[in-house]
Amino acid sequence: MLGTLHTRTDGRFELRFERRLAHPVEKVWRALTGPEHLRVWFPASVDLDLTPGAKLRFELVPEAQARLGISDDDMTSYGEMTTVDPPRLLEYTWSGEILRWELEPTADSCRLRFTDVFDDRAVAADDGAGWHVALEALSSALDDRDVDRLALFDRADEMSKTYACGFGR
Repeated sequence: MLGTLHTRTDGRFELRFERRLAHPVEKVWRALTGPEHLRVWFPASVDLDLTPGAKLRFELVPEAQARLGISDDDMTSYGEMTTVDPPRLLEYTWSGEILRWELEPTADSCRLRFTDVFDDRAVAADDGAGWHVALEALSSALDDRDVDRLALFDRADEMSKTYACGFGR
């Protein structure tokens, strides 16, 4: 299922994704917050401090640096933890974007709602594709399937075209 793009009343843009994950909320929460789990599927290395107001440091994974031709000087970015309500809600900033993860238990699974809020509509298709692929990787990691980080970039390139068509770019 593709993410959707919305314009907020404050003029920012919002990508929304919803996924049903066949795992308990607690397991999904660990995958969203545990450094050893994030390393498998998240696009950057980050040790989340789950204290509201905590400063966060993100470093792009080496595969991203190599694939995107990013210099060592541009590998690190920062954010802040804004909201934590385990195991239901996690929200933090990353380089000015707001990332919000909401978990809701269902009878036999977990509903994940992910929202990315950003300023520049020009990045919507690439961000949409990137998060789409990251959520696929999250699902694979939860299912104990291997995640090939290099293949994720090919998949994101492919999905970027789909999102560009859908978002009118």
